[in-house]
Amino acid sequence: MRPMTSEPITMRLGWVIVYVDDPPAAAAFYERTFGLPVEFSAPGGTYTQLDTGPTKLAFASYTLGEKNFAGGVRRAALEGQPPNVEITLVADDVEGAYAQALEAGCAALAEPEDKPQGQRVAYVRDPFGTLVELATPL
Repeated sequence: MRPMTSEPITMRLGWVIVYVDDPPAAAAFYERTFGLPVEFSAPGGTYTQLDTGPTKLAFASYTLGEKNFAGGVRRAALEGQPPNVEITLVADDVEGAYAQALEAGCAALAEPEDKPQGQRVAYVRDPFGTLVELATPL
């Protein structure tokens, strides 16, 4: 074990990884729909990472999750309540992003609306079952 010190460990968010059946297809969807370019794809199609700035968005296969730890992760559903995690994509034009997402195959969950904190926000579910918030900058 590491000795306790009075200095905290500083951490930062490096990646958000979404598990899907087909990581290259999910990445291609996000590249085509939201303009997020693919930065890296692992051989065999088990992992694809997008260039989203300092914090990366990536897609990993359910089979890779099963290799990482026993049982892997629960699959996202395409119906019913969305999972307990969402991806937030920030854009100045939420209406345009929402329309673009629906046209590309996302399911509508909540139309764009103004929130008390001053943001305009909408919600969709992507074709892979992931909850996506579209929001103006905070």
